[in-house]
Amino acid sequence: MAKTVLMFVLAALVLLSVGVWFVTAGPTGPALEEILTVVIVLLLVGFALFKGFQRVHSTANKEPFEDELSNKTMTKSSSLSYYISLYLWLVIMYISDRTTLETHMLIGAGITCMALIFLGSWIWVKMVGLKNE
Repeated sequence: MAKTVLMFVLAALVLLSVGVWFVTAGPTGPALEEILTVVIVLLLVGFALFKGFQRVHSTANKEPFEDELSNKTMTKSSSLSYYISLYLWLVIMYISDRTTLETHMLIGAGITCMALIFLGSWIWVKMVGLKNE
């Protein structure tokens, strides 16, 4: 239950810090980048809230929230996203020599893309299922 509470606390802290950041900084750049940032943050926080509500629902029904299928799904999606993320970082290394973007921007974009890749691979594994396992 402590992990579930931690998920909700972290989601609230992320939303609060992003909200404070946007209120204090105001519009600083192109609107498309700021909108994209907000959408990505909301998508990732929404995934965390979804997993948290799944745990609460399982606990309320006196079911284990980490059964074999959910563990296998998480393992499969994490290994898939790991391999895709390796290629992502190779692309980022290739781009870093040919762009004028600062290093911290590339690292932040890489970490954000890794989170999105994990979300996408989790959705893919949930839709397609575990094959021959």
